[in-house]
Amino acid sequence: MTILIEYGQGASLRRSDSTDAALRAVGHALWRTSIQVADAFGQSRDAMRIRAEIGVPAPETVDTARIAAAFPYGEVEVVVQAGGLLLPKAGGGATLMALAALHVDLA
Repeated sequence: MTILIEYGQGASLRRSDSTDAALRAVGHALWRTSIQVADAFGQSRDAMRIRAEIGVPAPETVDTARIAAAFPYGEVEVVVQAGGLLLPKAGGGATLMALAALHVDLA
């Protein structure tokens, strides 16, 4: 059962790097909330199970190990799917935007 869902967005403005944009999206979601769910239920923070859903235009380019390492505690599962935005720039290149949804429950 999901106890908490938090959302975030991130961008790679110059390099169109899916992993960097995803890390920024996860960081945005973590920054917006203090995930104290385990404490509220009298459990260890390591008892938290976090499912990080990431949306980027090219899911196969995301380094899921780097995403999982961004979480300070808990058991993390990273799922990447097609989504986000790739916005071409007039002078060449593109800005890549990623979305993240963090689902938290307890073991």
